[in-house]
Amino acid sequence: MSKHVPDTAAANAALATGREASRKDHLPYEVRHLDEMEWETIRWPGETGKMLFHPTPERPTAPNAGVLRIAPGGWHPEHYHGFAQLWYILKGEFTIDGKRCPAGTMLFHPDPHFEGELHTETGGDILIVQYPGPTTGERPIYDGRFNKKERIDVAQERVDL
Repeated sequence: MSKHVPDTAAANAALATGREASRKDHLPYEVRHLDEMEWETIRWPGETGKMLFHPTPERPTAPNAGVLRIAPGGWHPEHYHGFAQLWYILKGEFTIDGKRCPAGTMLFHPDPHFEGELHTETGGDILIVQYPGPTTGERPIYDGRFNKKERIDVAQERVDL
């Protein structure tokens, strides 16, 4: 059973005002399972994904958080973002910006950042968490990126956001 642990800043603020943090002062955690969703088409060749959490009009600062599945031979070009993100390679092996990245590799992309060209011969899964840039304030994009009806040619995709 998960126990809710308040963040340190909120707990310190509550203590400073003489009251303790409680469940009524904090939002509960949310639980989703990968099997509850279908794989969605992502904009790059060979990529599908399941974003278990993502921004919505009601929750614009929610992260994109989920798993990318990249088929053998999948790739994406170098491109740029103003938000921040973490990747953890769950399985497979990737060449990212010329560097070999096997399972167990974690990548941190600060804001703003570039994602180097990615290729995989093995295919694999990457856990990703994209979140608003702490210095830029730019938010990750879900609609039209992680839920495409059909993929367009890479040359037509924007690489500057």
